[in-house]
Amino acid sequence: MRVLGIETSCDETGVALFDSERGLVADALYSQVAMHADYGGVVPELASRDHTRRLLPLIQQVLAEAGLARTDLDAIAYTAGPGLVGALMVGASTAHGMARALGISVLGVHHMEGHLLAPMLEDEPPDFPFVALLVSGGHTQLVDVQGIGRYRLLGESVDDAAGEAFDKVAKMLGLDYPGGPLVARLAEQGDPKRLRFPRPMTDRPGLDFSFSGLKTHTLTAIRQFEAAGELDEQARADVARAFEEAVADTLVIKCRRALDQTGLKRLVVAGGVSANARLRERLAHETDKRSARAYYPRGRFCTDNGAMIAYAGTQRLLAGEHDEIGIMKAVPRWPLASLAPPTDT
Repeated sequence: MRVLGIETSCDETGVALFDSERGLVADALYSQVAMHADYGGVVPELASRDHTRRLLPLIQQVLAEAGLARTDLDAIAYTAGPGLVGALMVGASTAHGMARALGISVLGVHHMEGHLLAPMLEDEPPDFPFVALLVSGGHTQLVDVQGIGRYRLLGESVDDAAGEAFDKVAKMLGLDYPGGPLVARLAEQGDPKRLRFPRPMTDRPGLDFSFSGLKTHTLTAIRQFEAAGELDEQARADVARAFEEAVADTLVIKCRRALDQTGLKRLVVAGGVSANARLRERLAHETDKRSARAYYPRGRFCTDNGAMIAYAGTQRLLAGEHDEIGIMKAVPRWPLASLAPPTDT
């Protein structure tokens, strides 16, 4: 089965072609980061308009790279949620329109299931079951994964997600959007011994996260430096280092608890924050101590992309799932735990 995957949930337009026998054949991505950076965050209306401009040319690009025509497609998978509703509608309407014209199947895919399954695109994918840490701009979740669609939520953020906290701290430090990579780059120059920020919700049982208090603590530290006339480049780097280490340590502590609680030895880490080098370093140390193993998608598949949607869609399409043509799905809020296994359809 040749499946075209379409991702338009937020500020990246992703398209990919997945073949159930050959694997990933081609993929392309257009990021809107430069456009939204002027506003310090994603502007939903601008995001939707740009998806409209970019999507069809990217589809043509992927098909050309694969040496295929639209008529060679067997199905189309698109991100149905969660995400910005206008952006989701661009992908949904394009997918359903093409499917109707070509007489092929179409399926709306859960964005976070795509992230969760992204490591399956690698040469050494994890076997089920495993614990998944999903850390993207809008989500921080720990999930017990027994198979596709067999998800049990272990913990999640009760306020800001880790990615959101990175973006907000970047703004406090005068950095551009998106903030995660820029905070990490600045943190490399920071003195790890100068400041220590709290590791939120690690002094109590449980697997939920909270980063709003850490964000406030970071703002307080910045204002104290400003009041003393000491907010120079080194102080900014020290704040970035203390913040990044606090986030990384918090995520690692919760992952350790999740592995201990479930007794599992495999940890999947996916979503934009999974690219953070300090987080990977700390997780490698923690999993080595437990004779466990961490799995990640390759760098370009950590952020939103069409390949993860094409893969996730293919697994469900092969099991017989599909949308009714013309009944488009665009679900801004959609709990991952509400999904059912493909065999239940």
